[in-house]
Amino acid sequence: MRASRRRFEELVGQALDAIPDELARLIDNCAVVVEEWPTPEQLEDSDVPDGELLFGIYEGIDLPSRSPLDYAGVLPDRIVIFMGPHLDVCETDEELAEEILTTVVHEVAHHFGIDDRRLHELGWG
Repeated sequence: MRASRRRFEELVGQALDAIPDELARLIDNCAVVVEEWPTPEQLEDSDVPDGELLFGIYEGIDLPSRSPLDYAGVLPDRIVIFMGPHLDVCETDEELAEEILTTVVHEVAHHFGIDDRRLHELGWG
């Protein structure tokens, strides 16, 4: 599928807007960015098996793990949404929007300390 970076970023914005306000207000010191493809280091840091696509990654210290003693003065955490893998697997704009939503929710959940096992149980794996 083809989509401009602008359109992709619009869909990421829509996915973020879909997060309930009660949860969105709790997101703290976390930037959401779009990149084309994961770096080798990001692939290595992820739990994605070799040969599978990485759609997004949370880089930082999740909220439950933070303490005032070790989290003061740090750069913002990052949620990175990868454009290339999404475009590779989606065939329509609707599919793309749905896959981006799933990825954004998945990575935001990591920010809140929810692990992959629990996300799979909840249907967001």
